[in-house]
Amino acid sequence: MSHERFLLNPSACATEPNIDRNGMNSLSERTHTLHEAAAERVLILDGAMGTMIQRHRLSEEDFRGRLFAVHERPLKGNNDVLCLTRPEVVKGIHAEYLAAGADLVETNTFSATRIAQADYGLEDWAFRINEAAARIAREAADEAEARTGVPRFVAGALGPTNKTASLSPDVNRPGFRAITFTELVAAYREQADGLMAGGADALLVETIFDTLNAKAALFAIEEAFDARGERLPILISGTITDASGRTLSGQTTEAFLISLQHVPAFSIGLNCALGAEQLTPFLEVMAREAPCRVSAYPNAGLPNELGEYDQGPDAMAEAVRPFLEQGWLNILGGCCGTTPDHIAALARVAAEYAPRPLPANAPAS
Repeated sequence: MSHERFLLNPSACATEPNIDRNGMNSLSERTHTLHEAAAERVLILDGAMGTMIQRHRLSEEDFRGRLFAVHERPLKGNNDVLCLTRPEVVKGIHAEYLAAGADLVETNTFSATRIAQADYGLEDWAFRINEAAARIAREAADEAEARTGVPRFVAGALGPTNKTASLSPDVNRPGFRAITFTELVAAYREQADGLMAGGADALLVETIFDTLNAKAALFAIEEAFDARGERLPILISGTITDASGRTLSGQTTEAFLISLQHVPAFSIGLNCALGAEQLTPFLEVMAREAPCRVSAYPNAGLPNELGEYDQGPDAMAEAVRPFLEQGWLNILGGCCGTTPDHIAALARVAAEYAPRPLPANAPAS
């Protein structure tokens, strides 16, 4: 298989592709609308799905539903399976975020690869979970768009999985790997296929702690694009794990960015692990160096001793204001601990500022 499109000049993601209605690289009307929206304003991404699901206090029976009533393993905590067993709960959460001002909603598929679903014995349901998740988000987004006249978009979320291709889980065997690149590609391909089949407008590879895992996801996405004969915008978001400014697999922000500059991405940015204040120096690097749009969706501050997030909506909005004042952002949202109230506050402050201008293409030689 040829992957020339996957080996593009780093500056290729800086501008909107040409619209060629006859070729595979053409933009769909939805993609063109997304590019237009991003040129006009800072786009608002939704907040935490897990935080909102916890508010529903769902039981084991809720997670099982009738579909998995006699399943041999416990399913409580498998938020992704709710797309099959309690779709109205998931759709309701999307609707709350859309009403709060979100332009993009992420599918409830953070752990919907067969790799992560194997913990629950549901690996063979991965495609169906992703397809259902995208369809639910699509319905919510379309209803909000019809009601308000404002375009809304579905970002199919591909999480990092619970295994890493770069690090050994066994301190006594540093060369051991619990997963191979090929296995990751196969799992991510299945997830991407499901998300596209369900109607996602874009694909978001998020909370990247191991760039090799992300490369597998992005390779799988390109395979999915080849197979379907169409492309969707690709959003990429890494996570800095602590004040050292590195990912879990050891990369600095700049190294992470350089490692993925071959991808024709719609945006690249950072999410999770840190609150806005702690994210600031690393986001500054991203905004200075990224050849494409920049995103940020931090946590609602840092967790307290009980693992809960105390930063309120207004405090979080003020914490991200410097990002907007500096002109660093094109996409803003919330991660752990954030709610529709947080997203509404972020949307209000973001409306006061222009999006980060896309950098001009640098001469290749």
